[in-house]
Amino acid sequence: MTYDWLRAYTRFMLPLLCTCARLKRSTRIVSAHYDAALAPAGISVAQFSLLRQLQRAGPSTLSDFAAATAFDRTTLNRTLAPLEAKGWVASGQGRDKRSRVVRITDEARAVMRKATPLWEKAQAEIGAALGEEGAALDAAFDRLEGLAA
Repeated sequence: MTYDWLRAYTRFMLPLLCTCARLKRSTRIVSAHYDAALAPAGISVAQFSLLRQLQRAGPSTLSDFAAATAFDRTTLNRTLAPLEAKGWVASGQGRDKRSRVVRITDEARAVMRKATPLWEKAQAEIGAALGEEGAALDAAFDRLEGLAA
């Protein structure tokens, strides 16, 4: 019996001792789980998360929302464009011509109502997979986010 899969695993997985690579790989796996769960609502986890943050923030300038979500303005603008195209985010001029205010729409709220129970189920499944280590992982994420300061 050959162990080609083991050689491939060894070749490609052992270098993942790098924390950044492991976090990115884990993120892809977790995101795929949430995306599959949210698919019946027609929304991705990235869209769901961004809409939820905007829903909580309320109407916000693009600059303020970018700071709150740890996006740079340009990336956030590109990320919001498809949500605006779907009618889930509306934007308008802020207090001056240079600022832009974004807000969640009623259509997005309806999608969020449909998606939230699906997200909660996926959240519980991820929590179960993490087991007792989940709380320690949350604490580690809090410390990592402190690096952004």
